[in-house]
Order: sequence, then structure tokens, then C-alpha cells
Amino acid sequence: MRVVDINEMKEIEKVAIEEYGFTESLIIENVGTRGADFIEDSILEELDYVGEIVLLVGRGNNAADGLAISRNLVNRGHRVRAFILFPDDDQSSEEQQKQVHLAKSYGVRINEVKNINQVQSYFEETQDSYVVIDAVLGTGFKLPLSQYLFELFNCVNNSKSITIAVDIPSGITANIGAKSSVAISADFTLAIGLPKTGHYIDEGARHSGQVLTLDVGFPKALISGGDKALLTSDVIGHTFGARNKFAHKNTFGHTLVVGGSPGLTGACIMASNGALKVGTGLVTAATWKESYYELTGRSLPEVMTGLIPSSAKDKESIINELDRYDAVVIGPGLGVNETSRDIVIELLSQFAGPVVVDADAIKVLDLSKDSELLHTRKYPTIFTPHMGEFAKFTGASVDEVLQRPIDYLKEVVDRTNSCFIMKGPCSFLGFPNGNVFINYYPNDGMATGGSGDVLAGILGGLLAQNPLDRNQSGIFMDKTMLYQAICLGVGAHTVAGKIAAKKYGVRAMTATSIIEHLSDAFQELNEDDIY
Repeated sequence: MRVVDINEMKEIEKVAIEEYGFTESLIIENVGTRGADFIEDSILEELDYVGEIVLLVGRGNNAADGLAISRNLVNRGHRVRAFILFPDDDQSSEEQQKQVHLAKSYGVRINEVKNINQVQSYFEETQDSYVVIDAVLGTGFKLPLSQYLFELFNCVNNSKSITIAVDIPSGITANIGAKSSVAISADFTLAIGLPKTGHYIDEGARHSGQVLTLDVGFPKALISGGDKALLTSDVIGHTFGARNKFAHKNTFGHTLVVGGSPGLTGACIMASNGALKVGTGLVTAATWKESYYELTGRSLPEVMTGLIPSSAKDKESIINELDRYDAVVIGPGLGVNETSRDIVIELLSQFAGPVVVDADAIKVLDLSKDSELLHTRKYPTIFTPHMGEFAKFTGASVDEVLQRPIDYLKEVVDRTNSCFIMKGPCSFLGFPNGNVFINYYPNDGMATGGSGDVLAGILGGLLAQNPLDRNQSGIFMDKTMLYQAICLGVGAHTVAGKIAAKKYGVRAMTATSIIEHLSDAFQELNEDDIY
């Protein structure tokens, strides 16, 4: 599913009107029908709701969309009361005026609001619960919010039972998901035509609830393509086909995991276990001499072990035998110091294969210092930072990154020629071909120590199963397959976390719970609509 910013959406609508014969009225009518379908089937019938539906009517075509939905609901036997928030406003669009007239004709109860007390009194004195349709501001909203709407939105948020936002919650900007003082907190958002970037960024992700897309009839040629999309089952597809029953362990690659300073070997172990559980033929975990016995005492018997060199003279180390491995994960529990940085730089310089750079390995690198090394590296490099690690790496503040994650992501991917997975409740995947995928599946059960290490191991394990052809160019054989493998890794991690949260609850699940449910996740990934 493509995701667009406002300029892209406007261009789609413009072409639909100019070249395909669409009209604004047709789009609004389609929104009215499809929006009423969802509200009736998925909310009113599910709740057995018989009360009045509350429609908040603002300005422009967003207001017209809401009125069209309400008219369709009334025509199906439901009761709707519409609060016209700007009754004396000369800025209302022609389509809005038309829809107000139609709504009255169909029996929508129209209330012109003179002050907030009217709305407040209604919520306090009529019903015990409310379904509210938010059609106040739409995607054209620009900060700041007026005091009038500030008071209204607080009233609605404190009174509603379920709120459905039309296109985007009022008070949220459609491009970067920003809000000023307050915004409507929606349980569902009905994105018109395509989801908007603001649904998944910053406050937009917190206020949009479940985002559903209303198909309003735009031609497929207009809504496909683009450089931003949701990470869904159709994107992941069946990246890896059936395994060869007559293969041997070397067929499925050898992953090296480097990390685990004293007291932090658990991170290295979880990454190694993650690699093992996605089908890698062999896994080796390498750590410092000081933490070697701690590592061997805790790791699975299937995981081999090795040493990170403590000095340039150390010959008994993994650095001297890198050609044994098909993929490397470096960083989980590695430690943050100059020696760690030296090891990361050396490995990136010497290893002829994909490297997953995670955790402490990201912390010892710096975009301004290391962009040339990364950009000229001949082999795939995959970074897995959370927002704080990404900000430190780039030199930006966390707030700056949160407000413009896609812009920052694209810039860093371009400067480093690397793949980036910016982790969070909503994760952003950026690739050197310019594409960005949005993985929107908030799960607070995954906000636990080690879940990022597991993801790094999963990625390293999957990438090892697509080894380089070292007799040819030395480049990963298929960039499309590389990107699909990364998407598959993120998807498997997400779905395993979902299953673990369902089984144990978000409080009790751990990073190990994610590993335990990877087999279930791969089975579910073969089904449609996994997210």
C-alpha cells in the first residue's frame, strides 16, 4: 500500500480530475458511501450501537466528506446529529454548502454552534456513550490551533466513546504528524484514497488509531508506484522458496555475530539465537577474551564461539578468518570504546559480504567521519538504530528526527549507500534505491531489552542464506532480493512479537519470547492480511 505526502495526494486528485473525468462531487460521494459502509459494518453493528452519531463539521471538503458519510448513515436508518462549528463562515466551500443542504434533506439533525458550551452540554446531558465522526480540519490543517478548537477537542476527547477521523485526526498535520496543543484522539482514521505520511509520524501515529484506506475509485495507475509504502504481506511476499531437502548445513550460510562485552553477553546470545532460528546453517558468536567463558556458559550448544582480537597482534581471532562467513552482525553488547570502533571499522573494510550494524557498533560510528567508508563499501551494509542511536549517528537531535524521520532517513541512506531500519513503535526502512517502507505495528511488549538484538540476528541469519558469488563481482547477487530479505526479517520479527504478546501479554513477554515464536511467524507470513 502506497503512502503519500500532501503534494503527492493533490497531484493524484488533479490528474484524476483533469485526465480521467473525476469531479470533487464524485470523490465526496464515494467517500460518503465507503465511509458509511465501514462505520456501519465495523463499528455500529459490532457495538450494537443505537444512539445518536455525532458529526463535527468544520470547513472545506473534509467537512463535505463527513456530511456525505452522515447522510448515507441516516439513509440506512441511523440517527446523526451534525454540529456546524463555523455557521457564519464565508470560507465554506461550494461542495460543503451542497452537502449541508443534502444532509438536511435526508434528515441529519443540524446544530449551528455559537459557543463550546452547546457541545459540552450535549455530551453531558444526553447519552452515556457516543460515536463521533471528526470532519473538522482534514489534511489542509496548518499550525497553530485556535483557542476555540482547543476547547472543542478537549471536550470531545474527554466525552467520546469511539471517534472516527475523516482522512486525518483534526489538529494533526498530514505531512509530519505534528500537533500544536491538542488534537482529536481517533480510534479509527479513514484515509481517503491513500494513507498519508502524517498518520505514522510523531503525534500522528499516537492520534490516528487504526488507519483504514477508503477506496474512492482512483485509477490503479495513479495510486500505485511512489517511493513510500506500508510494509505488508504483499511487499514481503514469499522471499525464500522451499528449502532443498537434500542440502547440507553449508548450503544455508554461516552467520557471525560479534559483541558481548562483560555483563552484556546476553545481547550477543539473543542475536545468535535469532540468526539460528531463521534457518541459518551455521552461527558463530565472537566476543572479547574477558567475556568468553560467560558467553560459552550461556549460549545454545548449536552456536559456535570465537574471539574478537584485543590487539593488532592477536592472530587467534575471527578477523583473520572472515572468508568463512556469509554475513556478519556486529554490535550487540559490543561496548562503546576506541577498541570497539577499531574492530567495527576493520570489519567493514575487510569483510566481503553483508554486515548488519547494530547497537554499540552504531554508537562508535559517526556520519560525518565515516560516510565515505560506508558509501564506497562494495557490499551491503544494514544499520538498525532506534531513534536515539540514529540521532547520535547523524548529529541531529531526537526531536528533529521524530518530526522528519523520512527526510532524515533518505538523506542518511543517500550519504552512506546503506540500508537503514529506524526502529520504533512505527519503524522506517530506507534503501539505496530510494524506497521507504513503513512498518506500523505498535506493540509495547517489544519495548524490552534484547528485542533489537533479536532483529539484528534475524537479519544476519536471512542474509547469510543468500551468499555472495565470490567468483564474480563481489556484490550481493540481487539487490531486490536483499531488500526483500530485510523486509522479511522486519516482518517476521513484528509478527513473532505480535504472537508472543497475544500468548504472554505485553507485560510478561520478553525478547526470548520473540525468538520462540519465529516459527509461528513464518507460518503466518504465508497468509494474507497479517498486519
